[in-house]
Amino acid sequence: MLRSAHHSWTDYFITLMYQLVDASFEIDGKTILSPTCLSFPTNKVTTLLGHNGCGKSTLMKLLSRQNTPSSGHVLFDDKSINQLSQQDFALQVAYLPQHPPITDGVTVRELVYFGRYPWKGAFGRYSKKDNQLVDEAIEKVGLTPFRDRFVATLSGGERQRAWVAMLLAQQSQCILLDEPTSALDIAHQYELLALIRELNQTLNLTVIMVLHDINMAAKFSDHLIALHSGCVIAQGSPESVMNTQTLKQIYGMDLALFSHPDTGKVISYIP
Repeated sequence: MLRSAHHSWTDYFITLMYQLVDASFEIDGKTILSPTCLSFPTNKVTTLLGHNGCGKSTLMKLLSRQNTPSSGHVLFDDKSINQLSQQDFALQVAYLPQHPPITDGVTVRELVYFGRYPWKGAFGRYSKKDNQLVDEAIEKVGLTPFRDRFVATLSGGERQRAWVAMLLAQQSQCILLDEPTSALDIAHQYELLALIRELNQTLNLTVIMVLHDINMAAKFSDHLIALHSGCVIAQGSPESVMNTQTLKQIYGMDLALFSHPDTGKVISYIP
């Protein structure tokens, strides 16, 4: 689909959608993800939840083309993602793995420039527009004062912001984040997820991520998908998933709930 000059980014985003159609994944004869049908809301934040080993990272690897489905299809904009060239896929989807590559000797600005690679190729020269997009991405994540610092010298939260800036510079419509908060303390978890939520709302980004913390997921997501033993066992709005019966299905233990006195949002805790 071509973008005409008079179309806004929002017009373009609305047509895009990730779907799984009976997609499964097996390794050495063991089913890691059972045949699954899913649609991911466009321009929304969707979070995958569940125990370690439940299939959520496998699902993320199918969405990011790190793995190929054993059966079924993964579609983006009604096309199999395996039919897209590596460059075309990178122009549509940006992916941050759970353990990003080591960035010794790389400054924040140099890291963010990597996000322009799908648009330029190996020998492409960066233009004034590229420079502007990189600076804007760094500014959006609040790292302008650190842009010439080495990434390795930043705190964990600042490093994750730098990676998010790289995804923004890629200018993809959808970003995939596999456990982006796993190495962060609670304050930096909150800051990063608040940033991702703000970017989703201001740029109309579609965000799909894996989180462990059900309360953080409920606070910053529009849609939750819970997996157990390779199967989707619940999905819907945070309000529909945050009930004692569903939470016991997901985590295998009794969790109690209370409503936040100011926001009214349901919060779970171990009684």
